[in-house]
Amino acid sequence: MGIEEFRLGWYRYLPFLGYHHVLMILIALAIILLSLLLAGCSSSSPLIPGIFLLSLYYERYTATPSTAQVDYNVNNAIANIVGGARLQARVGYFGICVSPNGGDWLCSNNATSLANEVSVDQDPLNLVWLASEFKDMIVFPYLLIIAIIFAFICLLLLATFPGWHEEDSDGDGSADREVKPFPSRAVSQVALAIIFIASIFVLVSVLWQHTASVAASIVAQDLANGSVKSGVGTSAMVMGWFSFTLLIIVTIGLLVMILKWLGEEGSQQDLLVTAREGQNFKERIRSDDGMDMGQHH
Repeated sequence: MGIEEFRLGWYRYLPFLGYHHVLMILIALAIILLSLLLAGCSSSSPLIPGIFLLSLYYERYTATPSTAQVDYNVNNAIANIVGGARLQARVGYFGICVSPNGGDWLCSNNATSLANEVSVDQDPLNLVWLASEFKDMIVFPYLLIIAIIFAFICLLLLATFPGWHEEDSDGDGSADREVKPFPSRAVSQVALAIIFIASIFVLVSVLWQHTASVAASIVAQDLANGSVKSGVGTSAMVMGWFSFTLLIIVTIGLLVMILKWLGEEGSQQDLLVTAREGQNFKERIRSDDGMDMGQHH
C-alpha cells in the first residue's frame, strides 16, 4: 500500500517537472563527478585512493627488447636495484597516495612527508618523487575548478526559471489550467554562455589530463623496462569524459530551448501582424461602404 501511495504521489508531481529541471539534474551530476575527480588521492578515505590520474608501481616482468636500445642489459641492473620492492604510488589533482607494501594507503599533498614514511628498499627508484613531479609540473586542476563554479552559477540561473502553476481559467474557481510562463531571454542567454564556457574548460582539462597521463605512463614504464609498471586511472577518465558529455547535453538543451522560444515569439509576431492587417482591411471596407452609402443619399 505504501509503494502504491508513493507511486501515485510521484505521478502527481511528475507533470510539474519542467524541461529546465532535467537540465539542472544533469548539471548537478556533472558537478558531483568533477568534485570527486578533484578529490581523488587527497585522503585515505574509502574509494578516494581509487580515483587517480596516474599509477606507478614496482612489478617484475619480462623486459621488452628493441634494436633501438644501446644497452640491452640495463634492465638487469635496474632489476637488481629494485629487488623485492612492491611500492605503488598514485597521483591525483591535489594529492598522492602511496602503498609501501601493497596494503593500506598513505595519502597526502606533501610528497616529502610521504617519502619520510618509506624506506630506501621500498622505493629504490624514487617513484614517490616521480609522482610528485608529475603532480606539480604537469597536472593543472584550476580549469576544472572554474568549470565547477560556472556550472553552479548556471544551476542557480536555471533555478530562477518559472515552473508550471495553476490558474483559474473561469475566474470563479471552478476550473484550473496549467500555465508555463517563459523565463527571461537575457537569463537564458547568460546561462547558455556560462555552461558553454564550462564545457570548453572541462574538455581542455580532460584532454590535457588524458594525454599527459598516457604519455607519462608510457615513458615511466619503458624507462624502467622490466621492473616498473604504470597505468592510467580508468575511473578518473570516465568521470572526466562523462562530466563533459553531461555539460554538452545541457548546452545543446539550452540552445534548443532558446531557439524554440525565438521561433514561438516569431510566430506570435507574425500572427499579430496578420491580425492587424486583417483589422485594417476590415476598417477600409467599412469606410468604403460608408462613402458609397453617402453618395447614394
